[in-house]
Amino acid sequence: MKNEIQDTRDFLQNISDQIHYFVRDHVYADLALPIQIMLKFLFLAGMIYLLDFVFKFIVNTIFKFFFDKEKFPILKSIYDSRITNSVVHLGALNFAGYALLSVFYRHPKSFALLEIIVGVATIFVIAGLLFRALTAFRNYFVIKQDYYKIMTLNAISETVKIFGIFVLSVIGICLIFGIKGGTILGSLGAITAVLVLVFRDTILGFVTGLHVATSKNMKVGDWISIPKYSIEGNITEINLLTTKITNFDKTVSTIPTYDLLTTEIKNLQVMSESNTRRIKKSIYFNINSFKFLTDEDIERLKEINLIADYLEEKRQEIKKEKENVSHNDKEINGRQLTNIGVFRYYAQKYIENDPDIEKSGARMVRQLEITPQGLPLEIYCFANDSKWEHFEQIQADIFDHLLVASKEFELQVMQVSVKV
Repeated sequence: MKNEIQDTRDFLQNISDQIHYFVRDHVYADLALPIQIMLKFLFLAGMIYLLDFVFKFIVNTIFKFFFDKEKFPILKSIYDSRITNSVVHLGALNFAGYALLSVFYRHPKSFALLEIIVGVATIFVIAGLLFRALTAFRNYFVIKQDYYKIMTLNAISETVKIFGIFVLSVIGICLIFGIKGGTILGSLGAITAVLVLVFRDTILGFVTGLHVATSKNMKVGDWISIPKYSIEGNITEINLLTTKITNFDKTVSTIPTYDLLTTEIKNLQVMSESNTRRIKKSIYFNINSFKFLTDEDIERLKEINLIADYLEEKRQEIKKEKENVSHNDKEINGRQLTNIGVFRYYAQKYIENDPDIEKSGARMVRQLEITPQGLPLEIYCFANDSKWEHFEQIQADIFDHLLVASKEFELQVMQVSVKV
């Protein structure tokens, strides 16, 4: 091994000497030195590039043809993230640091400068290796489709990247200017408050990412609604600082990641997974159109199949009650059927018999608190198709029918008139 190292050194020194003497004998003395340094640098750079290219080709070929990436997802993640390229780059730079002295032994000042350049390049390559390693971890969990771990890793990796850039920058500054690391780190105490203020969003995003991943209340791909921003769509990306949401109108909204902790967010993904979606909508009726039903009204409405049995049953109950209780002939005395009450029963039966309404979910027609616009009659149920366009069609069909059917009950739907 020692003989091979010595042979390499001798080879490099021999090439360096040939370049040196060739330039000295064929170039003007004033230009000889810079041209010697330039040619030696090109020779060394060419060797480094050649070694890097050859070893990179060999390593990637081995990964490509001799490993089953489907059976070993870790190897697939390493190959896709090109960690091997960074390892080869480190090997090439290590060779450069070793070869510098042999090639530039006649130029000590150039050797010192190039040694700094190689050191800085090594720092960049180590940073790239770190980032690619984090990408490999992420790719591995993408293959496994473990989206909660992906969110955790995103939060951690972004924080590690920022911290790594800071540390490597300090090392690079120390290397370039010859400053001791303790001098720079010692001065950080005076600006700690400033650093916390600058990285406030980063810290909050890191905490949010860990919380979301551990609580498992949402993930990339989930259908969410954020009332504060009037946003409704699918999460496409959760990063350390921002979260991207693709809205249903194909626009993209971006919110700060820490808003996932501080803002009300509705996760509607369960509706998509269960293929159901809630209908919660009201019709406002004019109270002045409410009335008691006469026998003629009841006979007319009995032609509606959904409520025929109900009307007959209620009429018999009321008739028996009138026989047992003496009261004046005034209509308000005793029990009576009303058009709004019978319509409410009709609407209930209608949604119960609608094939597009989920049978296992709540199905309810209820009166809400009276408003200046009238009495709200709310339809509360679940459509058995969560696809947006199908859901809107189901909902529209229900209310189209009920709005028109209300005329049979002599009910008046409220409309707010606009004065011009």
